[in-house]
Amino acid sequence: MAAVPRDAGSGPAAGARFFCTAGRGLEPFLMREVRARLAATQVEYISGKVFFTTCSNLNMLKKLKSAERLFLLIKKQFPFTVSSVSKGKIYNEMQRLINDDPESWLNAISIWKNLLDVDAKKEKLSRRDANPLKRNVEENDIILAKKLKTEQMEEIQENRERQLEKQIEEEILEQGDLITEQEQFQEEFERGVAKVAAARSQSDVTFRVSCRCGGAIAKAFPAQEVGRVIGIALMKQFGWKADLRNPDLEIFIHLNDIYSVVGIPVFRVPLASRAYIRTAGLRSTIAWAMASLAEIKAGAFVLDPMCGLGTILLEAAKEWPDVYYVGADVSNSQLLGACDNLKTAGLKDKIELLKVSVIELPLPSESVDIIISDIPFGKKFKLGKDIKSILQEMERVLHVGGTVVLLLSEDHHRRLKDREQSSIPVSSQGSHTGEPGIEKCLNPDEEPGVSETVSSSFEAGHQECIDKMPPFGSLVPVECYRVSLGKTGAFICKYKKSHSPGLEQAGHCRPSSSPYASAVQQ
Repeated sequence: MAAVPRDAGSGPAAGARFFCTAGRGLEPFLMREVRARLAATQVEYISGKVFFTTCSNLNMLKKLKSAERLFLLIKKQFPFTVSSVSKGKIYNEMQRLINDDPESWLNAISIWKNLLDVDAKKEKLSRRDANPLKRNVEENDIILAKKLKTEQMEEIQENRERQLEKQIEEEILEQGDLITEQEQFQEEFERGVAKVAAARSQSDVTFRVSCRCGGAIAKAFPAQEVGRVIGIALMKQFGWKADLRNPDLEIFIHLNDIYSVVGIPVFRVPLASRAYIRTAGLRSTIAWAMASLAEIKAGAFVLDPMCGLGTILLEAAKEWPDVYYVGADVSNSQLLGACDNLKTAGLKDKIELLKVSVIELPLPSESVDIIISDIPFGKKFKLGKDIKSILQEMERVLHVGGTVVLLLSEDHHRRLKDREQSSIPVSSQGSHTGEPGIEKCLNPDEEPGVSETVSSSFEAGHQECIDKMPPFGSLVPVECYRVSLGKTGAFICKYKKSHSPGLEQAGHCRPSSSPYASAVQQ
C-alpha cells in the first residue's frame, strides 16, 4: 500500500467526516487502507460501511482502492423504531433528520462545495501548466499584445474621464444635491442585489434523493416513499429544487434495523469503477484486497497462474509497479481480454501473459515470490479432483518464505480444510507428527516404524504419498477472510511456504519435471 503523503493535512476539508461503502468482508482492508493512505483517524465500521475522519484532498480520496463509493457524512444515528408506531410518526422522524439540525446540513454542503472548488482550481492550473514549452514560445507575443492593448485602453480611459469630469461639473451646477441622492439610491440598490444573489445561491441548488432501505423499515416503507418525504423536507427547509436527471447535489440515505445514515456522494462515478479496465472480470475491490494481502515489494516475481482477464495483476501493477508480473491461462478468449485490458491500462510492458496450463507451469521449482489467484468456481468451472494438482503445482514453483493468496469458493475452502484436518497423521500415542497439517513422507534411508514406510515400487509409493499429502503440504495458513461476491460467498486465504516439502527432499514423491520447465522466465 502506498505511504502516507506529506501533504495529507493540507486538504480543504480539514477534519471532515466521510464514509465509504464496501463489499461485505472487505471492511478490514478498507480500514487499513484509509489509515495508511489518508492518515485517517476515528476509523470505525458497521457492516458494509467504514467511517473515518481525514484532512486529505480529493486527489488523495480518489486513490482509495478497496471502497465502492465515497460519501461526505451528514448524519449517522440509531435506526427508526417501526414496530407499533404509526406511519405518521415515522414520517415525522424522517423529517427531523433535516429539521432538528439544519446546521449540520449547511456545514456539510459548505465542505462539499469547498472540496469541489479546490479540485476545480487545481485541475485548471494543471491544464494551464500541461504544456510549458508551448507557453514559453508564445509568451512574448502575448505580453506584447497585452501591453499594446493596455496602453490603448489607458488612453481611451483618460479621455473618457476628462469628459466625465466636465459633465459632472455642469450637472452639479444645474441639479445641486441630486447627485448625492442618486448615489445613496445606487448603494441601496447594490446591497439589495447582493442579498438576492446570496439567497438565490442557496435556493437555486437542485437535488435528488437516493434511498436504500432494509429490514423492518423496508417492509413498511418503499424507498421511493422515503425519498419523497426527505425531498419535501429539504425543499421546505432550504428552498432547494428537485431535479431527478441532472442535479447539483445528490443526497444518499440508508435506513435499516442497525443504523440511519445520510451523506453526499463525493464522486458521481463509483471508486470501484476503474477507468483503466476495459473488460471487467473479478470485482476490482476484491482483486486489490488480494494484492494488498500479498505484501508485494519492489523486485518481486508475482504470478497469477489462472489470470483470466488479468484483473488481479492490473490492480497489483497499478499500485506496485516495480515488480515482474506474469499471468497464465489456457483460454484464448481470456488472454485476448487480458491483453486488451493491459493496453487500456498502459501496462503491456509490466505484465507478461503466457498460454499454459496451471498444472504444467514452465517455471523452475521455487522460482516465484508471490502467487495470487482466483480459483474458478461456479457452474462453468467444475475442477473436482483437479484442484489438488493445481495447488501442488503452485506449491512447487513458490520458493520458501513465499506467499500464496487465493480466492476460494465456499466448497473449495471446505474441501481443503477437511482435507488438511483429515491428513494430519496421529501416532499410536495419539500425538501429531511434525508440523500441524503436514504428514511426513518417509525417506528410504529412515527406519520403518517412525512413519509410514515407502513401498518398494516407486509408482505405488509416489501415489501413496500424493494421496496422503494435504494440497498445501509446506504451506501454513496465515489469514482468512470471508467476503461477498454478490449472491455468493467466498474466502480470501493467505498462506506462507515454511519449508521445501519433504517429498522433494526425499526425491521419491515428486513427478518428473514439466517439459516446459526449461523455459525459465527472467
